[in-house]
Amino acid sequence: MARRGAEPGEAARSLGLAAPATVWLVLFFLLPLVFVAVASFLTRGPGGAPVPPPTLDQYERTFSVFGPVIVRSVNVALITTVLCLLLGYPLAFFISQRRDPRTRLFLLFLVLLPFWTNFLVRTYALITIVQRDGLLNGLLTRLGLVDEPLQVLFTSGAVILGLVYGYLPFMVLPVYASVERLDMRYVEAAQDLGANDLWAFLRVVLPLTLPGVIAGSILVFIPTIGAFVTPDLMGGTRGLMIGNLIQSQFGGRGNVPLGSAVSMVLLALVFVGVLIYTRWGQEERS
Repeated sequence: MARRGAEPGEAARSLGLAAPATVWLVLFFLLPLVFVAVASFLTRGPGGAPVPPPTLDQYERTFSVFGPVIVRSVNVALITTVLCLLLGYPLAFFISQRRDPRTRLFLLFLVLLPFWTNFLVRTYALITIVQRDGLLNGLLTRLGLVDEPLQVLFTSGAVILGLVYGYLPFMVLPVYASVERLDMRYVEAAQDLGANDLWAFLRVVLPLTLPGVIAGSILVFIPTIGAFVTPDLMGGTRGLMIGNLIQSQFGGRGNVPLGSAVSMVLLALVFVGVLIYTRWGQEERS
């Protein structure tokens, strides 16, 4: 009986604790999202504001006119994710295999060190390295590897370089967490059964660390597909991505309904990525 009397009080206390966060999410996430969703089905009015009547023209224009931008954004995000995986997985494996805990902590500190600096500052620092008269071209010229400075900045390659530079830690940390929990006795057992290093990695190490790989891939793919600072600063006109398109439509003489439609398409792409990760996680647990 005492238990039954305590349950309403516990429920009220739980609701009270959750109320501030709930109000915060409703005011600053749900309501703006509803506004963007409604605006995406309206017509452009004076100053780019959304006005009736309802229409699907913004979505038709999004896929017909800006379809190549969406495709390019997905490709850049996928390439960035793959490069981060190719660079981050060996690095995470190397760190996790250090026997001295202080060495592991120091190496993880180096991975996290860029986060001590603002992302915009880090991007400008990278620009000073890869620009035409920067450190990279100066080094290549002095070594005699190139006759004249390379045009790295304001290319698609520069955008991918900047995104990999910015989001590599998001791949390293989840992979490190998975590799650290890996029981190396499974690898030894595979080698005792005749598997070479490559086969043991493909059949034992990679499947057991796949949760970290998937988590890192999602953490890199989602922010890079909507990035706009790095494409704007390092890609110029050749670096137009969905994030830049949305930013331009919501500012100045833009088109809020069109920007809202593009935002909803971006949200759908992110939702598909999260859905794949969630479904994959459920299959792993089952």
